[in-house]
Amino acid sequence: MAIYGTMLRALLVSYSFPPVGGAGVQRVAKLVKYLPEHGVVPSVLTVSNPSVPVRDETLLAELPPSLRVLRAPTLEPGYAVKGAAWTAQAGGQGGLRGQLARAARGLLLPDAQLLWQPGAAATLVRELLRRPGPEVVLISAPPFSQFLLAPLVRLARRAVVLDYRDEWSTCSSYEMGASGLGALLGPALEETLLRCAHVVTTATPEFRQALLGRFRFLRPEQVLTVPNGYDPDDFPQERPAPPTDRLVLGYAGTVFRLTSPRGLLGAIRRLAAREPALVRHLEVRFMGRIVQTERDAFAGMEALGVRQLGYLDHRRVLQELSRCHLCLCLLDEVPGAERIYPGKIFELMYLGRPVLTLAPEGALARLCRAHHLGPVLPPRDEEAIASYLAAQLRAFVAGTPPPAPAPVGIHRYHRRAVAGEAARAMRLAVAAAQRAPDRIAPAVNLPGDFADRPGPLAGRS
Repeated sequence: MAIYGTMLRALLVSYSFPPVGGAGVQRVAKLVKYLPEHGVVPSVLTVSNPSVPVRDETLLAELPPSLRVLRAPTLEPGYAVKGAAWTAQAGGQGGLRGQLARAARGLLLPDAQLLWQPGAAATLVRELLRRPGPEVVLISAPPFSQFLLAPLVRLARRAVVLDYRDEWSTCSSYEMGASGLGALLGPALEETLLRCAHVVTTATPEFRQALLGRFRFLRPEQVLTVPNGYDPDDFPQERPAPPTDRLVLGYAGTVFRLTSPRGLLGAIRRLAAREPALVRHLEVRFMGRIVQTERDAFAGMEALGVRQLGYLDHRRVLQELSRCHLCLCLLDEVPGAERIYPGKIFELMYLGRPVLTLAPEGALARLCRAHHLGPVLPPRDEEAIASYLAAQLRAFVAGTPPPAPAPVGIHRYHRRAVAGEAARAMRLAVAAAQRAPDRIAPAVNLPGDFADRPGPLAGRS
């Protein structure tokens, strides 16, 4: 552990935080676990009554006992009400219900969590007035309405780090379905809030390059890549063995437009039509929420060995993935997917099972090849996918299960190492704020980002 003369006080703002479930929660939850090892004392500002589709109460037990968590209320309706309204809009329903849904969504810019901002802002101001208060505030999004808190932090003359877990434009297109007004005003709003940041962090190098290309006032040295990662503590000490009577392919994560499995499901149908006896040895397990717009793709697939397990808590997911012969990572062929890799890919790296990646050429494909995780196939090439599955099934029936992969260079994605990169970004933001506390979009001289140099290895992976 590194030794620091002075511990840095940091406030992390994240709507997605335990007991909220889902992949986006892990980034900040793991930062607060490991930041103290890098000389940072974290506290968290999050929502007290989250309007979310899934919860995972088991994640609360993983938070450090000393962690100070501030929970502010949101004015959002419950998720069932909100989800029904969004579904009505997405389905093009007419009448008063559809009209109200469209009107409400058009006003909630950049997202529905705008209704959390009154409570979050009031709590943030009280925290900034507290002595001693935070020296730096890291705001992790989505939801991107949280970035609206950045001007308050600048007014208090504290350092601001804006953290992009995903891209603003991508989330608007594939998760929220941006309205015409949102598409018109979103870029200007994003630019205004970015000008409040001393440092910006992104989850992928591709996000970083896209930001620098769109917002020319950002200096390359000001935007750092801090990826997601894996935590060995989350995995079962003894990995359960996969079954011997069937080949199991497992997927964990939300299924929505960006992660649509339509190419895979179509490939299974093709293979079943050609070699039904072979497909009887295949089982595909989907662990996670399947949004309404993707449910039709699963029609009739139960008879072909496709199982829907629903949402499972984080530790249960890792246990179930350990019981799979192959793990699946999905990104569909849609605009923006070339700059994305799902956070789950890092846990698949550490799990030790071969990974079948169905993704377009881009960030995810390069990551999987660079670390030798397994084959990468186009997500809509049903024939190529069917051929791969047939080869794996024939080998399995012959008594040769898929060999374990030999990933390389994954130590840099240990959550401890990633927290070290986040701590560095926070210290750089504090230094920039001290040099020019009132200057917007400061030009700071920072060293190279995470993607440009070997990551530190703090602890074994």
